[in-house]
Amino acid sequence: MAEKKASTSKKSSKSTTSNSTKFPKEVYVKWYKDMLLIRKFEEKTGQLYIQQKFGGFCHLYIGQEAIVAGTASACRPTDKHMTAYRDHAHPIALGTNPRVLMAELYGRSTGCSKGKGGSMHFFDKEKNFMGGHGIVGAQIAMGAGVAFAEKYMGTENIAVVSMGDGAVRQGALHETFNMAMIWKLPVVFIIENNNYAMGTSVERTTNVTDLSKIGLSYEMPSKIVNGMRPEDVHDAIFEAAERGRRGDGPTLLDIRTYRYKGHSMSDPQKYRTKEEVSDWMEQDPIEHCLQVIKENNWLSEKEIEDISTWVKKEVDESVEFAENSPYPEAHELYEDVYVQADYPYIKEY
Repeated sequence: MAEKKASTSKKSSKSTTSNSTKFPKEVYVKWYKDMLLIRKFEEKTGQLYIQQKFGGFCHLYIGQEAIVAGTASACRPTDKHMTAYRDHAHPIALGTNPRVLMAELYGRSTGCSKGKGGSMHFFDKEKNFMGGHGIVGAQIAMGAGVAFAEKYMGTENIAVVSMGDGAVRQGALHETFNMAMIWKLPVVFIIENNNYAMGTSVERTTNVTDLSKIGLSYEMPSKIVNGMRPEDVHDAIFEAAERGRRGDGPTLLDIRTYRYKGHSMSDPQKYRTKEEVSDWMEQDPIEHCLQVIKENNWLSEKEIEDISTWVKKEVDESVEFAENSPYPEAHELYEDVYVQADYPYIKEY
């Protein structure tokens, strides 16, 4: 029997839709290209997983693309980002070459984590993506640590920490929120609220379904954001980022979204109805951006088709790159275990 639909319904999500023409053509085209690339990369990933091209766990981001697209456009290249194990989309939005991501899925040495991390542990230091993390909620405290380092070194960078609605039940969140507010850390906490912690709805895990209220006891600025529209995400992230850069501390964003696929590739999805999924798919962020582009005559049909062709080529070449890449050699077992480094910026007391 399907669970009762979570409180973040289609109706409540639509009520926060922003003015769809406040951003210029270039922004919409980039959002559309990035989200389409993420979508097609994830669809191909799902197909390859079924074909047993690679193993392990696999969590797809299909449906949630507006969150990473809006976040990336609102941040600076020097800002730091980290998330949980549903991490394929984040580095793509930040500019990581999808070829090294696909190679990581295949466990090849050319992967972004040298084939040692797999689906749940993407990492790209050059793009300031500080990793996907397999331990539920672990990135919350680590993200605050990254923000502490940025403040300590006197930069204007922020840390963006994403988590699922299930991870907010971890005790480390409350310890982290308390310290983040005391120290006024430049960190934006994002709850990628897709209504379900694996197969358990938000309504069954909490008496307070407005997850932004978690920040109230710490007097942390918090708000609900429509996660199916990159415009709304961009605005919320930009506001929160500027607060952090000013030294005013962290922000909590309950970003309402929906995953069209299961929690992972092994999820039978018996806890929700087809009608619920269909309702959310009507709000598809990629179709929304495409519609705005068409309504404003920003791209011709040929140019739109060229984007689709480019995306297909990128994904196909990613698969080809991965399949032609070598596996790690045996000595790699002993590499990257410990790192010896000097830290000249540490102050002496």
